Amino acid sequence: MVMGMKQYELVCGLETHVELSTKTKIFCSCTTEFGGEPNTHCCPVCIGLPGTLPKLNRTVVDYAIMAGLATHCEISHISKMDRKNYVYPDLPKAYQISQYDMPLCKNGYIELSNGRKIRITRIHIEEDAGKLVHQRGNVFVDYNRGGVPLIEIVSEPDIRSIDEAKEYLEQLQMIMRYIDVSDCKMQEGSLRCDVNISVRPKGTETLGTRTEIKNMNSFTHMTKAMDYEINRQIDLLESGEEVIQETRRYNEEDDCTESMRGKEDANDYRYFREPDLVTINVSEEEIARLKARVPELPREKMQRYISELGLPEADALQLSKYRRIAEFFEEACDGVKNPKVVANCIIGQMFSRMDTDAAKESFEVAITPKQLKELVLLLDAGKIRSNLMKSTLEKMLDTGKSADAFLTESDLAGLDDNALREACAKAVADNPAAVADFQNGKEKALKAILGAVMKATRGRADAVKAEQILIQLIQK
Repeated sequence: MVMGMKQYELVCGLETHVELSTKTKIFCSCTTEFGGEPNTHCCPVCIGLPGTLPKLNRTVVDYAIMAGLATHCEISHISKMDRKNYVYPDLPKAYQISQYDMPLCKNGYIELSNGRKIRITRIHIEEDAGKLVHQRGNVFVDYNRGGVPLIEIVSEPDIRSIDEAKEYLEQLQMIMRYIDVSDCKMQEGSLRCDVNISVRPKGTETLGTRTEIKNMNSFTHMTKAMDYEINRQIDLLESGEEVIQETRRYNEEDDCTESMRGKEDANDYRYFREPDLVTINVSEEEIARLKARVPELPREKMQRYISELGLPEADALQLSKYRRIAEFFEEACDGVKNPKVVANCIIGQMFSRMDTDAAKESFEVAITPKQLKELVLLLDAGKIRSNLMKSTLEKMLDTGKSADAFLTESDLAGLDDNALREACAKAVADNPAAVADFQNGKEKALKAILGAVMKATRGRADAVKAEQILIQLIQK
């Protein structure tokens, strides 16, 4: 980033809020289900009526520890809950139950594709706030979301570019989905982040004054907001003005950030221990139990697909991104000669039926991994050719039926050399124009004749052998 004669460097850290996919809220038995009529998923406990007592949901602690283990964090054996005091209508009791000085997880990291590690300071658990709805000058409050369990993942200011910020958040999203603690749907607020940004002259170590952009819930908005805020801060510094420490919001209509309020520090929240909840004690046995539940993560899985299965990096990345796809792939390619064939079936024909990332994440296909494996094993055994495999797979995906519903005995018998030569001779006789084009130097014309052979033999012909026979016949 160059402005004037100076080069500037971004210094950025993210505070990422992840809603946990427990069935009930963090301190009561109300449902965490998204949506519903306003104020129908709440009770006296989660709206903080006097005389009510919270009770910590054990699954929330388990999920937070799993998130910590998946991001290389140390797990605290002793932690506690604290009250974070602020007067704002989205929390009716005027404080949020969170964690301050004794978080559940600390000192982790996320490794980026460029090899840089973005350090994670802490992961702590807390309750979500309600939602403010602004309509025609009025403000309404929906407390359905209040009390939904969150983990907050706080990074060190190690991010040095917008691309690094995006990759860091994408990796967090992928990991949390993989370990099945959150669906991380940004459009539903299950994953959102606050972006802390400052700039400084390149080569200096002193941190600049930071601003915080609140509640980014899409990658597109985050990158646009960061780009605007970086340039805004550089403009201020180049003009001899100061950057003010404040909280800002992204205005998507004007594509800019705008001031909300002065930035609070920890002492503004007057933290003190939550008196109604006991200390959280996590034993080594519990950590070991939860570690066993953490699956192989996408980065490690991708490297294994490359090194052990011989997949290209691009294929390995696509297959490892979503857990359901990875599990389907691994089951389908167990015992086949070439895992790349299975990869091609998934990335090619199956993905072509899926328009969105959400469809890939759920990966609802009509056939089982076993059915795909049975089809690929027929190719391995030389009983069918790749064209017939592809056309059969399309029928299987349409109906959910196995390959044997579409393949006859003659399909599986293959073609002997005499039958193949007859099919090639007929294709040459039936396509004089393509033959003439090939004889005149148009090599692509041969593909049209070969296509006629494959169609006539229902994909049973060996394409390489058929092409050789066609050239011999045409050049006679």
